[in-house]
Amino acid sequence: MKIRKIVRVEKPIEAVFAYLSDFTTTTQWDPGTVLTVRSKGDGLIGTEYLNTSTFAGRQTQLIYVVEEFTLNQSIRLRGENKTVIAHDTMTFRQMGARTEVTYTAELTFKGLARLIAVFLKPAFARLGNEAEVGMAKALNQL
Repeated sequence: MKIRKIVRVEKPIEAVFAYLSDFTTTTQWDPGTVLTVRSKGDGLIGTEYLNTSTFAGRQTQLIYVVEEFTLNQSIRLRGENKTVIAHDTMTFRQMGARTEVTYTAELTFKGLARLIAVFLKPAFARLGNEAEVGMAKALNQL
């Protein structure tokens, strides 16, 4: 399953990248996130984040690891728990006075979760739409 959202804001790319590359800010813009804490690292490659989220009335935790980090250009994280592998990628592009963020979440379900994944698609699409709105709101407040 893949979700891609594009957010454009009238903010400098350096500020937008600094904010979003600190994955603990997900609590401020991702409505499914209950808490994200950095458990290891300095924010660069190899940094680990423990993300607690709610989805479909259930709370779940994923351990995210920063796999790629290119200052003011992109960050890619891999999250995993017993039912899902998530690849979250954010790319950043300066467009005059605006910054464009493309957020892509790719989810691969494991075990029995693979069988019900197709039924979860509408709920994930709704969550993606809510995260897009939340991200735009948070970035506009920088």
